[in-house]
Amino acid sequence: MTGSILGAMKTLSLRESLLFAAGTLAFGLAVPSIQAAEPTPQEAPVLVPIHAMFDGMTARDAAAVKASALPGTVLVLMRDGKPARMTIEAFADYIAKPAPTHIEERISDPLVRIDHDLAMVWAPFEFRSDGKPDHCGTDLFALVRSDGKWLIASIADTGSKECAAK
Repeated sequence: MTGSILGAMKTLSLRESLLFAAGTLAFGLAVPSIQAAEPTPQEAPVLVPIHAMFDGMTARDAAAVKASALPGTVLVLMRDGKPARMTIEAFADYIAKPAPTHIEERISDPLVRIDHDLAMVWAPFEFRSDGKPDHCGTDLFALVRSDGKWLIASIADTGSKECAAK
């Protein structure tokens, strides 16, 4: 690639070459900021109950799902522009029903904001069924720190069958 850049610069005027080089440098500096960053030491504990809930979902373990959240936590799932509301207990019991399907939900590139004992996580998600994308969208978690432990206080998500990875 470097050879093709240098070759392109040879055919440009000095002014065009400088502009081309500046643009290439600016693009090169911008690209790393697009890549997913590792969570900071302050953010990592906030993500623990989210990943624990997802692991509980995959294991179809109602107790693990419930343990990741405050009792009575409300989920609002947006489907086709309509909100469906349920408690974490109802969700955990539903997800724990025996089924032959392997399910897995994962988030990527979470945006984490923390203020003392309150946190928010906004992240794209993909829900997979038997290894294939089923639906995707954005998860929004509100979390609280109680007795030194982060717990999910509410969840909202969007859900679409129009996933890029399909």
